[in-house]
Amino acid sequence: MQAFDYLNYPYPSQRMTAVANRGMVATSQPLASQAGLEMLKKGGNAIDAAIATAAALTVVEPTSNGIGGDAFALVWTKGKLHGLNSSGPAPEKISIDKVKERGYDSMPKFGWLPVTVPGVPAAWAALSERFGRLPLTEVLQPAIDYAADGYPISPVLGKFWRSAYNKFKQVLTDEEFKHWFETFAPSGRPPEIGEVWKSPGHADTLRSIAKTNAESFYRGELADKIAAFSQSGQGFLAKSDLEGYKPEWVHPISVPYRGYDVWEIPPNGQGLIALMALNTLTGYTFDEKETVDTYHKQLEAMKLAFTDGKQFITEKEHMTHQVEDLLSEAYAEQRRALIGEAALTPEPGNPPKGGTVYLATADQEGNMVSFIQSNYMGFGSGLVVPGTGIALQNRGHDFSLDPAHENALAGGKRTYHTIIPGFLTKDGRAVGPFGVMGGYMQPQGHLQVIMNTVDFHLNPQAALDAPRWQWIEGKKIIVEPHFPTHIAEGLVRKGHQIQVELEKGAFGRGQAIWRDPETGTLYGGTESRTDGSIAAF
Repeated sequence: MQAFDYLNYPYPSQRMTAVANRGMVATSQPLASQAGLEMLKKGGNAIDAAIATAAALTVVEPTSNGIGGDAFALVWTKGKLHGLNSSGPAPEKISIDKVKERGYDSMPKFGWLPVTVPGVPAAWAALSERFGRLPLTEVLQPAIDYAADGYPISPVLGKFWRSAYNKFKQVLTDEEFKHWFETFAPSGRPPEIGEVWKSPGHADTLRSIAKTNAESFYRGELADKIAAFSQSGQGFLAKSDLEGYKPEWVHPISVPYRGYDVWEIPPNGQGLIALMALNTLTGYTFDEKETVDTYHKQLEAMKLAFTDGKQFITEKEHMTHQVEDLLSEAYAEQRRALIGEAALTPEPGNPPKGGTVYLATADQEGNMVSFIQSNYMGFGSGLVVPGTGIALQNRGHDFSLDPAHENALAGGKRTYHTIIPGFLTKDGRAVGPFGVMGGYMQPQGHLQVIMNTVDFHLNPQAALDAPRWQWIEGKKIIVEPHFPTHIAEGLVRKGHQIQVELEKGAFGRGQAIWRDPETGTLYGGTESRTDGSIAAF
């Protein structure tokens, strides 16, 4: 791994890079980080720490994820990278025609129609069974304690909670949504910053998942409760959908980038977009970060990759273009040739035929985990299974109701998925896990963190703190308030429509842990845009 200047902080930061050698957990909530660290100190490995942290996050950051969401993981162990896709499909009995019969021309955001099979509990169980060292009952105990005993609301969490409550109060007026308010606004309001919130039903659910290795969620008492709630609301999710679900172990995909390999989960995830953009950018040399030309090429490559991704990415079996074709050098050259001096309006190419939480963990033995889970759009569908704390995701919102679209809704099909874990290796050895959560910001954040690291030699904290941009559509780009003004003005002259966005949440929240292969020392960066924390020893 190249040498970074760990004292060089070119951007405003609240933190220095964390350094340790026995174990590290990086996530968006201090209490969750401590849950992971507790497992490491008990003799667990990075996988146990990741599961404990993820479970705790469903309690201490319910504004971004929950038991009823999906998850993906990249696990480095014994010199090999493993991928887990634990995203759930649409219910077998749903269809485009049935959705349209209910008066919709596009998939709604809330209610039963966008609910897909949750994959989070299955991810925890699969990771624990294959790679974990401690029993799941012990690994989930910190999360159970937080849910049963309560914890004080942190500042950024409180802000997002109140924002969600204010929105839901206006739009979730049907009887089926009352359980969300009973669970997350039990006093008729969202909890205040510093106020203790607890969820006994959530604790009971976690105990059941822990004791049965998630069997109760898919084939037992919790499955019965989910199915009964769905039936009462005329939902399509049935117990048979839960019974038939299994997470999928997958081969991660990668591209070489300036002596490193950048890894993502294959479709249905959107990690392919980050790889396509990086593949396009390998054709250029970037000597300086803060130049108009550097940002212009980054933006153009991302616009092209994202437009392709939205057109072509869905469940792998339904894709007309193979991953290998989209990542081919020939296609990268074809897309690179479109990048000129002026901002373009992107269109899909013609390849050759052939809210969310992110966490990173590492242990003393060399195991490292890149893990992400989400309910989508904050709290998800607005539906909470009565008495359980299970907030159901609305991932099906991304399906198209156009039968000709590659991501067209179909029963039993998995949709285009926004949540993506990343991993970096060099010469066959792990550098480490990284990720930036936040909807369509995620592949854009991956590209920026990797280029900050590889091209511009920033340490992990500085790589995360650097001003971010996000392509929205057409030529519209949003940037953070501390984005360099002279760069923004130069991009405007090239035809980009630059808008300063004051909301920090628009630019995602990231974590990264890099390991020095020679010394084993761990270097961690966490997100200064939220309540991020690194626990290490």
